[in-house]
Amino acid sequence: MTSSGHSHGESSISLDQIHFPDHHHDEDEPDGVGDPSQEPEEYWDVENVQLDTVGIDIGSSTSHLMFARVHMQRLAQGLSSRFVVVDRKVVWRSPVVLTPYLPDNSIDADVLGKFVQECYVEAGVERTSIDTGAVVLTGEALKRRNARAIADLFATETGTFVCASAGHHLEAAMAAHGSGAVADSREDPRVRLHVDVGGGTAKLALIADGAILGTAAVAVGGRLVALDGRRVVRVEGPALEVAQAAGIPLALGEELSEGDEQRLVRSFVDVLVGCIDEGGVPASYPADLLLVDDRPPSARPQVVSFSGGVAEYFYGRESQTFGDVAPSLAAELRAAFDAGRLDMEVVEARAHIRATVIGASQFSVQVSGNTVGLSGADILPVRNLPVLFPRVSLEGDFEPAAVADAVAAAARRFDVEDAGQPVAVALHWSGDPEYRRLRALAEGLVAGLAEHLAAGHPLVVLLDGDLARSLGRLLTEELGVQQPVVCLDGVRLEEFDYVDIGELIRPAGVVPVIIKSLLFDAPPQAVSGSGVLARGTESVGSRHG
Repeated sequence: MTSSGHSHGESSISLDQIHFPDHHHDEDEPDGVGDPSQEPEEYWDVENVQLDTVGIDIGSSTSHLMFARVHMQRLAQGLSSRFVVVDRKVVWRSPVVLTPYLPDNSIDADVLGKFVQECYVEAGVERTSIDTGAVVLTGEALKRRNARAIADLFATETGTFVCASAGHHLEAAMAAHGSGAVADSREDPRVRLHVDVGGGTAKLALIADGAILGTAAVAVGGRLVALDGRRVVRVEGPALEVAQAAGIPLALGEELSEGDEQRLVRSFVDVLVGCIDEGGVPASYPADLLLVDDRPPSARPQVVSFSGGVAEYFYGRESQTFGDVAPSLAAELRAAFDAGRLDMEVVEARAHIRATVIGASQFSVQVSGNTVGLSGADILPVRNLPVLFPRVSLEGDFEPAAVADAVAAAARRFDVEDAGQPVAVALHWSGDPEYRRLRALAEGLVAGLAEHLAAGHPLVVLLDGDLARSLGRLLTEELGVQQPVVCLDGVRLEEFDYVDIGELIRPAGVVPVIIKSLLFDAPPQAVSGSGVLARGTESVGSRHG
């Protein structure tokens, strides 16, 4: 994610040179996923999909790109339209470069575009050969003046690419998945804290049994101060706040002695250790350095892992310096653990500076018009809606407030609580579609998405049960929702999914839905007893064309 430091790219490998080995069925796969090498050749194209994908990470401090090949296979359950990712391979990684800036501190989109194009050339990949991809924007890249220019770089791919604007919560979650910390936690009963220390912020994710319990972000990073020799050539506001609180002279254009740099990074570590161990910034520093925090206080971590540019130095994988305080920050953080300031076992993450998405899978499903609840049909098509997956049980009786709270929490996790963009809500329904239960769901959705509706966005609900039409009528006829309502059945989604919903096709009466899932460089792992792959490894539907 947003990180400090560089690493070397791998040798150029064309995607056409990569072939999947025989994939054997094992206990980590859901029932019904077989060995494609044993299938008759004529069934391969029906039962398997191979996608070439690209993941592009553009952050405040650094940017990088990687190409991957994804193998998706149909679940062997009759004529199932459900496909799962059975293999993914990163086939080429770019160097990690400093994100280029113009004199007005906006990102230089021309230089960034040249870097992306050079990556395609060096990897031997044509842009037209890429099936899908993900562009992740974090930190400064999210600012409007930057985001518009960056979006123009990928304008021709907007139909197939996911553009994920990751705020603090989503960035923390992506780093936890991209580093492998979430996948590793399924094999370790201890509560884990994953910390991604980048250039401007450190993102924290509390994890247990393969699930993220909560996330936080604190304004500590390795490139808050940039140096040319000993002269300060860049300094960010949080560094000035910390320096003032600690009585350290720090000013743009002035010299920063080695001793003062050491005192500054020691103060950074004091802030970070306080947020890790005590859940907040120590009283001697400004409280607003803790940017967001929704970690439950009851779960105390026993294991900690790190990613981001600072992690390269922390784990001893990088020794070169790049004119910032990342090396000294990592050394001071390591010293804090060696001194026993944090009673946690340090473990190594699978990915460090590249703890991010490797691309996206893409697939489509046709939803029957008989199970569609639709008002204001002119709202369709809609594209690239982030999917919120509220963590609420819809079994038995439930209260509207529980649904509303879960929807609001999902919006926070995806950093869309400000209603700045339309979203889709995905729900797993259980039990009969009784009126009182449907009414509770409808009221909870309206309350949880009140700000989105007030902002004029449509209410988009995607369900895996057969109740879309009934729910749609409740929302419009009884609850009086004035914004367009789109309710679809037969679609199974989760977080890190994005959807495109096409126009109702007549006379067939179907709605085409394209589902794009962010992918992480971690092997498929099954959720115990469910037969369903974990997030980032599952896909639903089939890709045609």
